[in-house]
Amino acid sequence: MSAIVCSHVDKAYGATTVIRDLNLSIEEHEFVVFLGPSGCGKSTLLRMLAGLEDITGGEVSIGGKVVNDLEPGDRGIAMVFQNYA
Repeated sequence: MSAIVCSHVDKAYGATTVIRDLNLSIEEHEFVVFLGPSGCGKSTLLRMLAGLEDITGGEVSIGGKVVNDLEPGDRGIAMVFQNYA
C-alpha cells in the first residue's frame, strides 16, 4: 500500500486552475523531491497534502485513508518551512 496517494487532484483559485488532474503515489520509506520554477505549484501541493489548503477535486489518501475532509492535525503529517518568517 502506498503511504500517500493523490488521485485526479485539482486545485483552482476561482477560474484559474493551478494544479490539474494530479496523480501521484509515494511508497512508504520512499524519498521524493518536487523541483520546479517559482509558482509551478510545489508548495500548493505540499499544503494540500498537509491539509493547509483545500483541494478543488480528486482524492488524497494517507496510509490508505482518504483525508480530504480531515483537519490538518488529524492527518498524521506535518510540514517544516524553510523560512521562519
